[in-house]
Amino acid sequence: MTLTNPDESVTFLNQISRGHLPDRMGIELLEATPEKVVGRMPVEGNTQPYGLLHGGASCVLAESVGSMGAALHAGPGRIAVGIEINATHHRSATSGHVTAVATRVHGGRSLATYDIEISDDEGRRVCTARLTCMLRDAG
Repeated sequence: MTLTNPDESVTFLNQISRGHLPDRMGIELLEATPEKVVGRMPVEGNTQPYGLLHGGASCVLAESVGSMGAALHAGPGRIAVGIEINATHHRSATSGHVTAVATRVHGGRSLATYDIEISDDEGRRVCTARLTCMLRDAG
């Protein structure tokens, strides 16, 4: 996909997420370039029975922002498919939002890797993740 500016990228990526998992979890993109993607997600509705942010929800947020960066990196006529994710959960979150910042650490022709830092509203690290996506031709 080729978009002419970051604002256009954010609008487009938020639109194509409608009706899919990121939308159902309340994920909203705030910034999107091939080098860096920022998104946030409400804690409410994404918790485990104890009222804590579900670790799987953090992984969905991480994979969503990282995959969107990889898709922008891949370019027109190509897609990004997550092939590996790992996450370390540092602390719990019980309210507000968590914000993910995905930073590209490798951008090749066939793979893209992103480090993702997820923080709570007070700026405390909740989770650190790394995502690798395979880049391939669409279709």
